[in-house]
Amino acid sequence: MSTTTLADLAKTIRSKNAGTDRITFDVIFPTEETYERVKRSGALTRETVSALFRVDDERIVDFVYFDPAFAIKFTLSRAAPSGSPGEGDVFGCQQYPPLLGIVVPEN
Repeated sequence: MSTTTLADLAKTIRSKNAGTDRITFDVIFPTEETYERVKRSGALTRETVSALFRVDDERIVDFVYFDPAFAIKFTLSRAAPSGSPGEGDVFGCQQYPPLLGIVVPEN
């Protein structure tokens, strides 16, 4: 069985602030076929997000398969507000790397 990573399939994988206490993530695919492949595979789910980011399910505010944009979107509550002492990513733009290596099996 052939596999590839989410980074190989998505055209955009990003994270950014969604207010002072949340970070939102977008995984956008170039085609409906690629999007549906990832969606059907179960490689990226709430459970995957919880494990990858080591957060309880309660911190996953939203998790959406957004068919019109061929995108998977989710939002996490921050452990501390953006800009708090010791908080390392004020803009939330460096939080997506754990998603890059997700293995997506061939259908």
